[in-house]
Amino acid sequence: MTAVTDRVAAAERGETRIADRVVAKIAAQAAKEAIGAPPKDGAPPSATVTVLRDTARVRVSLELGYPSDIGRQCGAVRRRVTERVEALAGMEVPEVAVQVERLHPAGAGAMPEGSIR
Repeated sequence: MTAVTDRVAAAERGETRIADRVVAKIAAQAAKEAIGAPPKDGAPPSATVTVLRDTARVRVSLELGYPSDIGRQCGAVRRRVTERVEALAGMEVPEVAVQVERLHPAGAGAMPEGSIR
């Protein structure tokens, strides 16, 4: 029996692949962290990704309360998704598209005072 004296460096032994659905879960959770809890009767954020080598392009769909600063919230989602995917998956994120699916008015279901039913 011969002993192996030449060890192969860990980085040269193989490759680590992170599934697209894992990156999508990271992105959706990051979006949730950026905007907080979804509005009442609102769905939590969801994400789809396209991964090519070490680059992830992300599309996040979310529902927001209204009235609110939609631009500020979308910017916060972009920043948070980018930093979390880069940190946790080690991927570059050149694009985060945020799609607002629905706006939930504050006090939805409540009739304004003086309204006729």
